[in-house]
Amino acid sequence: MTKLIISIDGSVLREHPLDKARTTIGRLPENDIQLENLAISGKHAVIVSILGDDFLQDLDSTNGTFVNGQTIKKHRLVNGDLIGLGKYRLKYFTEATTGTRRAEAQLASRLDPGSQLAELLPAHEAGGDKPGGGQSVDTVEEMPLGELEILSGRNAGQRLRLTKARSVIGRQVVHAAAIERRSDGYFIFHVDGVATPLLNGQVVDNHGQPLGDQDLIELAGVKMAFRLKR
Repeated sequence: MTKLIISIDGSVLREHPLDKARTTIGRLPENDIQLENLAISGKHAVIVSILGDDFLQDLDSTNGTFVNGQTIKKHRLVNGDLIGLGKYRLKYFTEATTGTRRAEAQLASRLDPGSQLAELLPAHEAGGDKPGGGQSVDTVEEMPLGELEILSGRNAGQRLRLTKARSVIGRQVVHAAAIERRSDGYFIFHVDGVATPLLNGQVVDNHGQPLGDQDLIELAGVKMAFRLKR
């Protein structure tokens, strides 16, 4: 289980489980975690879960977001991190420890088991000018199969095959990047969400960029290598 233990002046107020793809924190009541204090911005920060890791990002708050006493804009959370927001302290706790990973449980419960990493959205319909339109099943099946190897984060070392027409890295409420398998190769897109993907160090837009063997993808600090298996 992964959770935040919320306290003020050393007194624990409550615990909040991190069981969503996106957890917002702020003074306004529509936030997942509401902290009623004038030092907290209406929409102060967000925690995004991607590929088994949790990332805290400041949302241009007035008074800043701190982790272990240091101001941050974006930070990958590790067990025991202490988040400071105004007079509140939020301790990040996860049961994952050295030698163990929660990746398998997360992948099994939150992601499509056929893709292991990517959430699979319905394939684009043939025809028209939609991405991937007009490709035949036979042509796609004859293509070399694409694969992602996760190089960093808690899932490092996992190899994940991209067998579907469209795979989204992340979860449906935090679409960050999509990889499409077309008749002329694999293409990566920025869909939406907090994290903007990088391809070989360059920002990926929403128009689609072709993927080549050994290309390096980075998403919210997690590095992945794209490979073609012939």
